[in-house]
Amino acid sequence: MQNPNVAESFWQVLYSQNKEKMMTFNKLLTGAALIATFATSAVAENKTIRMGTEGAYAPYNFVNDSGEVDGFEKDVGDELCKRANLTCTWVVNEWDTIIPNLISSNYDTIIAGMSITDERDEVIDFTAEYFPADPSTYVALAGASDDAINGIVAAQTSTIQAAHVAGTSATVVEFATPEETVAAVRNGEADAVLADAAYLSDIVKASNGALAFVGKPVAIGGGIGMGIRESDGELKATMNKAIASMKADGSLAKLIAKWFDGRSVEY
Repeated sequence: MQNPNVAESFWQVLYSQNKEKMMTFNKLLTGAALIATFATSAVAENKTIRMGTEGAYAPYNFVNDSGEVDGFEKDVGDELCKRANLTCTWVVNEWDTIIPNLISSNYDTIIAGMSITDERDEVIDFTAEYFPADPSTYVALAGASDDAINGIVAAQTSTIQAAHVAGTSATVVEFATPEETVAAVRNGEADAVLADAAYLSDIVKASNGALAFVGKPVAIGGGIGMGIRESDGELKATMNKAIASMKADGSLAKLIAKWFDGRSVEY
């Protein structure tokens, strides 16, 4: 059985844990310069942009007790819009129709923990990543052996995890929401669930020992970016400038640390 801290150990290999490293003077200058460019951006200021999210994948995005969109991506999205001089509203949409409804103009962006993949890039466009590739991990009932990952594995529909399981010896069962994938393990419908480590980590911690990590972390997919219609090149360019400025001045790294247990990422 994998140690519950395996996700953290995986990240320690990928990223430096020097949390107190100072930003260089050049990065600060770059960040200031990028922010300044928005004053003369070709995108009309105060334009309203509708941000589409799932609202069910904490800590990336969720709906809080007040019925409002919350989480890492809410903070990131609001800051991006502020830097780009855009007015942004939030729209919650189920995962399995989140790309079709972007194409249908129900909203203007997808900011919902969506990994950048070649398959998705064929139908929509992506900004630069605002979150690095997150390892996927398996979770099963406490006491299960690593063989659980070769049995019936639950995954959310239309995710990189579902595609990965389908390519293994395991049998994949797909569910519309991430909560249903975990419930399938709890009620015995599935032997394990495969999802992003950041999502499953909090669930394992809150299970009071009922759930545990099994097997090894799996590196699949690219980083997480904002989905945008292929026809919206100007919006993509505007968001890319805002993402670059957040990376340069350290504000994006601070939000990642805030929402992901102090995780240290350098840009």
